[in-house]
Amino acid sequence: MQVGIVYPQTEYPTDAGAARAFAQQAEALGYSHILAYDHVLGADPDRPGGWTGPYTYRESFHEPFVLFAYLAGVVERISFVTGVIVLPQRQTALVAKQAATLDVLCGGRLRVGVGVGWNEVEYQALGADFATRGRRSEEQAALLRQLWTEPLVSFEGKWHTVDKAGINPLPLQRPIPLWFGGHADAVLARVARLGDGWLPNYATAAAAGPALATLDAQLAAHGRTRADIGIEPRLSYGEGDPAIWRERMEGWAQAGATHITLNTMRLGLQGADAHLAAMRRFAQEMGFQRQ
Repeated sequence: MQVGIVYPQTEYPTDAGAARAFAQQAEALGYSHILAYDHVLGADPDRPGGWTGPYTYRESFHEPFVLFAYLAGVVERISFVTGVIVLPQRQTALVAKQAATLDVLCGGRLRVGVGVGWNEVEYQALGADFATRGRRSEEQAALLRQLWTEPLVSFEGKWHTVDKAGINPLPLQRPIPLWFGGHADAVLARVARLGDGWLPNYATAAAAGPALATLDAQLAAHGRTRADIGIEPRLSYGEGDPAIWRERMEGWAQAGATHITLNTMRLGLQGADAHLAAMRRFAQEMGFQRQ
């Protein structure tokens, strides 16, 4: 099982030097990948009607494709994962182009995790329809794969029309692996039918048991099994001591997880040094530190 780390951008310095230090230390310690969340806009919690989302305009978010394009130039081996791009609020052809460019620049070390999001304010500002986001994401997945594999594409869907056009350069990976985040039944159906992997939002494999059973049934309906996809949960640094970390990692491994990602956010860690120290300690305790 590959072990990555979440880029803790809501509470990490936003400058280039801090980003470089994070990526270079993660690579030196032996982490396999860096995962970054996506939000384009944050809302004001004091707006009319209030706001109950987990993030506001006060939390910082680097745009993942831009962040990873920078980091690709300062590391050599580590991979990158969007976890997740809110796909239906973005233009599909532009996402295809951005991801393909990044895949070329990072040497094919990219996985694109996508989801439908929850922030209606963000959808409104980006001129996208919040109500149809789930159905639209399925059509987007089909178009993304076509754009990533064919030099010329003809596509006619409910929301997209491409008339003999294509992106250049094509990505090194054809197609780039496409993973889905979330845990609703509709998401699990998309993973089974369309996904290369699943990014679940459960603390433990035991808690994910009912969702995994639903996923198994959905996969079987499409002639697939859990072994045919990747599974990547997150592990909070604050959820326990090394014994608990190992127990949770072993539980996920037995459930078929192929990757797991350490998250140091929302634990009261102050400044870059605290997040870097947590990253080092976890690597040392789990025994995969390179140096």
